[in-house]
Amino acid sequence: MSRLSKHKLYLVAGVAFGAFVPLAGEAATATVSSVQKHYRVAADKKAPTPKQAMPAALRASSRPEEIHVGGHQTNSIFSPGTAQHSTTQVTVVTGAELLKTGQTNVLSALSQANPAITTAALPGGGASSFVQTMQLRGQSPDDTLILVNGHRRHIGANFNANAGTNWGSEPADISLIPITAIDHIEVVTEGASALYGQDAIAGAVNIVLKRDTHGGTVNFKNSGYYAGDGQALDGSASYATALGNRGGYLDLAAQVTHQLPTTRGGDYYGNLFSANDPRNATADRNVQRGLGLPKSTLETLSENMSVPLGHGFSFYSTSTFSHRRANVAETYRANNGDDIWINSALYPTGNQPYITMDQYDFETDNGIRTRKFGFAWDAYVTFGRDQQTYGTKDSENASLTSGGAYAYDPTQTSFYDGKSISTELTTGLRGSRSFHTGLLPRDINLRFGAEYRHDTFQMTEGETASWSGQGATDHPGNPALAVSNTNRDVYEGFANLDFHITKKWEWTLGGRVANYSNMATVETGSVGTRYNFNKHWAIRANINSGYRPPTLGEISYFYSAPYPGYVVDQVPSNSALAKSYGATPLKGEYSRSYTIGIDATPVDGFHLAGNLYYIAINDRMGSSKSFAVDSGNITGLGNVTSISYYANLYNTQTFGGDLTADYTLHTSHYGKFRFAMGINFSDNEIRSSKSNLVNEYTKEMVLHAAPKNREQISVNWQYKKWSVFVQEMRYGSMTYMAAPTGPGSVPFEQNPAFITNMEIDYKPVPRWTIGIGANNLGNKYPTRISSAIAQSQQGLAKYASYSPYGFNGGMYYVKTSLDF
Repeated sequence: MSRLSKHKLYLVAGVAFGAFVPLAGEAATATVSSVQKHYRVAADKKAPTPKQAMPAALRASSRPEEIHVGGHQTNSIFSPGTAQHSTTQVTVVTGAELLKTGQTNVLSALSQANPAITTAALPGGGASSFVQTMQLRGQSPDDTLILVNGHRRHIGANFNANAGTNWGSEPADISLIPITAIDHIEVVTEGASALYGQDAIAGAVNIVLKRDTHGGTVNFKNSGYYAGDGQALDGSASYATALGNRGGYLDLAAQVTHQLPTTRGGDYYGNLFSANDPRNATADRNVQRGLGLPKSTLETLSENMSVPLGHGFSFYSTSTFSHRRANVAETYRANNGDDIWINSALYPTGNQPYITMDQYDFETDNGIRTRKFGFAWDAYVTFGRDQQTYGTKDSENASLTSGGAYAYDPTQTSFYDGKSISTELTTGLRGSRSFHTGLLPRDINLRFGAEYRHDTFQMTEGETASWSGQGATDHPGNPALAVSNTNRDVYEGFANLDFHITKKWEWTLGGRVANYSNMATVETGSVGTRYNFNKHWAIRANINSGYRPPTLGEISYFYSAPYPGYVVDQVPSNSALAKSYGATPLKGEYSRSYTIGIDATPVDGFHLAGNLYYIAINDRMGSSKSFAVDSGNITGLGNVTSISYYANLYNTQTFGGDLTADYTLHTSHYGKFRFAMGINFSDNEIRSSKSNLVNEYTKEMVLHAAPKNREQISVNWQYKKWSVFVQEMRYGSMTYMAAPTGPGSVPFEQNPAFITNMEIDYKPVPRWTIGIGANNLGNKYPTRISSAIAQSQQGLAKYASYSPYGFNGGMYYVKTSLDF
């Protein structure tokens, strides 16, 4: 990557308030030539912007050069990227690299491109299957701050209430952003809430959208699995145009993905019919659909624009809109006389119920930027809303009768289960300025700001038939106990300084204060330093404190999870029922972290960055163990057999490290080669825990539900009209537990695995590309679950449902794209 010119620096840099730190050091381990596009304010050669009409910083930004993340930085809050502090590291993944993975989901593509991020293809059962979650450096998804163009992204309304990996999290969903709208993604592997914004205990992810002034692209992809199922169609497009002739732009993007389901569950264990029924000997036992990707359709739209208003003011707007429909298969119910959940008259041969979800998600971020009184200012208002409507279909409520206590239609097979809704309103003001002094060799860069945020979370009641008596099989609706409408106000302020005490020695200081109306006032701080021995070698170190409050959903969410023979309800931690089993008011997580790293460019074209880190978290939150209850003493919960609730359970520590390197080789006869590698390991340990609230299952979900280490190497070869990308990934071992209680709670270790990905592209003409590829080229499946654990779920648990590389085997795809 080329060095960042001094001219360019006035445009690059910070963001401020929920925003964060660097495009890191002298080696940001990613080719970022396409990243440059979002700094070009006027690149339309057909209608060039007169240089005399542009500020100096904007004139410099129009030059087509690559960005290098080192050297002198400024702190303008005008940039949508991370603030430029070389004391911390940011890895940049370009939009082109995301598309090279063959994935159409942004989160899946990012986790494949960056070894510090792990995600499960199916994070859990039931409603937990709707939204993918990610772990950065082995921490909870809630411990990663998500931003879009440097501003905080709203969280979703889907609380991962079902037992499994990332149990109890409620993160932002980045898959609701069109992949073609993204210029690049910046992954900050530094846990400093003071610098980046609250929640950034593990780090932060900033999604920078395109800011082009002309052109666009249309993409189509068809994929399927080697096994013959899971066909998917994906179409996406983007379009950019200049607004006026003074640097304004409008970028639009859209994406539609339709995914058919996969099935990888085992044959049903036990009798499908009554014990003496001869059909048991000949019946097809391939009836379970609970282990597989759900059928889903996702439609997403985005706009990103800026309009100069004159007198040094510009108006900007960034919006996304998404609609998702999904059907998730639940536990199969056999008509064998042993299952009280099935109405034999409706389903004489058994039934496969489904949970349905209809989701509408919207966010708009609008503001004004200007330069006044020697400062750069950013005033903004952001509003996000996520609404998820749940239902149960191909089901029944076996306790319904035409008369008596549950006098509803006994033939009803579809039920409305209620809604969950979250909103986030944010308004803030940020400022930045560089000060020149005669005492220091370089300018002092100051960033500061204040922000107000109003969060809400709401759950509505399902129709009475969905939860009366036993409730709908296999997902009862929300009873009256689940209804909630909570809110809180958050006030934040921050200030950051970046300065050099010598030409080679840089320091970063940050402080942040946040007040939560339903909790305490919290202060966090950060100190970072970097020393450049020369232009090739540098070291850096950081000490950070962090804080992450519980979400409103984590405080008040209700969910019922029926299993064969028992029912586990996740009840609000602030409910009287939870308090009767030891629940106390939720506190936020406090963290401290230490990092030491190295950045190097030993030779031209070769970049290297490495880190060792330690993260300690006090009062780490998670779902408690299951407590047995007497359902006869609980009104409105049907035949629940046990409950769990969200609580502060652990004090944990994480020892980890990462190493990234890339080398670009240009040859005169064989084209260009780009070699890259990445290694990440993170070892979680529990320093102490509340023994009355945890058990082996809850501990394993924290310690071993994701692999401790990931390694990957890749080569991208470009030769004339051809491009070949090959990637080899290794996933370390992880522990799978099929259920929180019973035989399924026995730990099972999934062995390490090597996964190969490959794509071949050809350009018949310069603007048209066709390609073929495969993810998991060798058709690798996870370790087969032991028969004892599989039998605990009637044979369904054939593979680990939250395997980090999935359980569907190899996937092929063909795609084409047209640029204009």
